[in-house]
Amino acid sequence: MQCDYFDANACRSCSLMGTPYEEQLRRKDAAVRGVLAAHIDPQMWLAPYRNTESGFRNKAKLAIGGTIATPTLGILDHGLGVDLRDCGLYEPALAYTFADLATFITTARLAPYDLATRRGELKNLLVTVSPDGEVMLRFVLRSQEPIARIRKYLPGLLAACPAIVAVSANILPEHRAVLEGDREIPLTERETLSMRLNDITMHVRPQSFFQTSTDIAAALYRQAASWAANHRPPDAWDLYCGVGGFALHLAAEGIAVTGVETSGEAIASASLSAADAQLDAQFVAADSLSFAAQHGAPGLVVVNPPRRGVGDLAAWLEHSTVSHIIYSSCNAASLATDLDAMPSYRARAARLFDMFPQTDHHEVMVLLQRR
Repeated sequence: MQCDYFDANACRSCSLMGTPYEEQLRRKDAAVRGVLAAHIDPQMWLAPYRNTESGFRNKAKLAIGGTIATPTLGILDHGLGVDLRDCGLYEPALAYTFADLATFITTARLAPYDLATRRGELKNLLVTVSPDGEVMLRFVLRSQEPIARIRKYLPGLLAACPAIVAVSANILPEHRAVLEGDREIPLTERETLSMRLNDITMHVRPQSFFQTSTDIAAALYRQAASWAANHRPPDAWDLYCGVGGFALHLAAEGIAVTGVETSGEAIASASLSAADAQLDAQFVAADSLSFAAQHGAPGLVVVNPPRRGVGDLAAWLEHSTVSHIIYSSCNAASLATDLDAMPSYRARAARLFDMFPQTDHHEVMVLLQRR
């Protein structure tokens, strides 16, 4: 893949840009295998799951810079906006909205937030596209002051870009390096985005996490469901479940499953999806370790933790009666640490999923069985 932004040194986020994709995949697979060599026999590795080199990102996290008249949508470099509207990583249906969004910023007089002076209102635009081409749009604002203008001009934006079906304002008053705040204000009647994967539709709410690459997310869910179906556990937990992708796919295999996640928005999304699909999946808003400590262990546990890994949950799993674990990780190093804490389990299968082409980031999933 060739990128003008990378060549011009305007954005260097993609550290492997210019490296042939086959070489990228080989390097990542070898690196992950190396980090996990003490825990996973080479014969247990499946072939890495490929992605497309470009056009794979289903979400854009656009920092807004520039001025009302000439806004930039992309990143901030030393506080100055760098426009990345033509970045080749975005799905085409997502990138198609950017010109209309820039025009809307000018029309609604949304002043970009200035890091140096701490003035202005619009900090970020968070845009997500579904496999069916529908779009969720979120305005991250310093205050509620611009909302009246957004509401006034929103019908024009929706007419110009009918793919946008759900819009909200997120309020982030603090001056800190985070993407969004806690408060979300719906601006359209529809508040969810329908993400249809593997014949299961997930209803994603504004503050719910969803994987960056839709195709790779679908592959992860298929792989986990296949592994689970082979062992037919009587029941299962999906810990750190997010919007319930793993849980819903296990439920589709006839497995009674409970999903656990701290985010109330994610649990609301997952519960809606389960009810809509009439699947035997229950969802609970709770800390995964606290939930595990208060309930009898199931036959299978799926974990998809943040980069830091499962932490103290590893010790609970080690001393539990759980027979199988499916561990999906975005950080092989923390996965290795967690496997150190679970010596009673051995890997029966492992696979790299290339969630983030053009970068060193990875997703790896391992099937563990108690010895």
